[in-house]
Amino acid sequence: MRQRYRRYLRPLTRGPRGPIIHLSPPEILLGGFLGLSMLGACLLKLPGMHQEGLSWLSALFTATSAVTVTGLSVTPLSEFTFAGQAVVLVLIQLGGLGFMTIAALSLVMLGQRLPMHQTSLLREALNRSSSREIGRLLRVITAFAVTLELGGALLLALEWVPRHGWGRGMWLSLFHSVSAFNNAGFTLWPDSLLRESRNPLVASVISLLFMTGGIGFAVIGELRERRREHGWRVLLHPSRFSVQTRLVLEATIALNLLSLVVILALEWGNPDTLAGMRDHGERFISAAFMAVTPRTAGFSMFDTSAMTQASTLWTMAMMFIGGGSGSTASGIKITTFVVLLLTTRAFLRQRHSPTLHGRRIGDETVFKAIAVALAGMLLIFSMLFGLTITDPDHDFRSLAFETVSAFGTVGLSLGVTPELSAPGQWLIIITMLLGRTGPLALGYLLANRSRPGVSYARTELSIG
Repeated sequence: MRQRYRRYLRPLTRGPRGPIIHLSPPEILLGGFLGLSMLGACLLKLPGMHQEGLSWLSALFTATSAVTVTGLSVTPLSEFTFAGQAVVLVLIQLGGLGFMTIAALSLVMLGQRLPMHQTSLLREALNRSSSREIGRLLRVITAFAVTLELGGALLLALEWVPRHGWGRGMWLSLFHSVSAFNNAGFTLWPDSLLRESRNPLVASVISLLFMTGGIGFAVIGELRERRREHGWRVLLHPSRFSVQTRLVLEATIALNLLSLVVILALEWGNPDTLAGMRDHGERFISAAFMAVTPRTAGFSMFDTSAMTQASTLWTMAMMFIGGGSGSTASGIKITTFVVLLLTTRAFLRQRHSPTLHGRRIGDETVFKAIAVALAGMLLIFSMLFGLTITDPDHDFRSLAFETVSAFGTVGLSLGVTPELSAPGQWLIIITMLLGRTGPLALGYLLANRSRPGVSYARTELSIG
């Protein structure tokens, strides 16, 4: 037992052929996010970062929320100084693109080969089954992210610079563009984007940014490659894309449209949300925005605490599903959700394996989907159970919503986060970290498990 845990005390040793890292990629990933969170907390505690000063717990909560691109906060960013907001922005960028991606890109740009442990880590983070061309993919991802963030900032500046002036307007535009692409959900206003509910330009740009960041870097890379080979007309021929890309795109479109119908139906007559807006155009813009934001980002264009109970439950389901694999979003991922649906369909039709677009989904993928979904539900239940003990004065719906939002690193809130006790805030911090790294860790363990040397006799159990 001591030998097993000794590697945590000395994770890095020097061998005859160079440094040897004794930690697995999920452990490195979790340690990296934890280290960035602690570093960010130390920076936010420096004088001049906050108008009134932060406690250590509030600083750690804010830093962890930024690194895990969640968006939950116990202190509004409007109370931070420019330096404090800049620290949060850097943490969002590092957490969104991933610290390992940025570190590996630096090595690639210097012409060095990636270490094997880092290659394995990047394969998990980018959801790639092969280690080939990872360096090229990293350059594409980073260039695409920076280009889209700058483009989004310029479009937002068209609206906010005339209103707030050059300095303030450009900072607002850049911050919200980076926050949106990385699915962070942080805004520099205490009411999120409620003040922009009548602005189609802001709603369109923010939505495009967080939906693009939420479909997955592997999908973005394949779309770019196919466009270069066949031009934009390739979008009219989905059969030329891989099954993974087709699944993500089709499921994303279907879920967004279904969510729009549900939000319109449930909130159209609610005087505290859609029914309280000026006209039908504003209602539709806000409903469309709120239909897509729960699976990836944490922005909102009406008061989420005023939603009906049915809308709250639907939003929690979308936050649990999350975005695409290898994206800036979290949750169990949309591919996991679809595989579970296909597995259920195959069982009901008495088929041996689920199929998609004429291809059979392997047993390993099915096991991985079941494990990720079950682990996510167990994590949410455990943390929610803890919150009901540490914060019994808050209603169950608010605690459940906050827990699912932290797991999915979404950032939507019913307003209870600043009121949580210190133990409750610690539980949310743990949920954000595990929600960000947990699915990757499970995927790595399932992909690298050893074959048993003993084969056991088969048994049957009663199910249902």
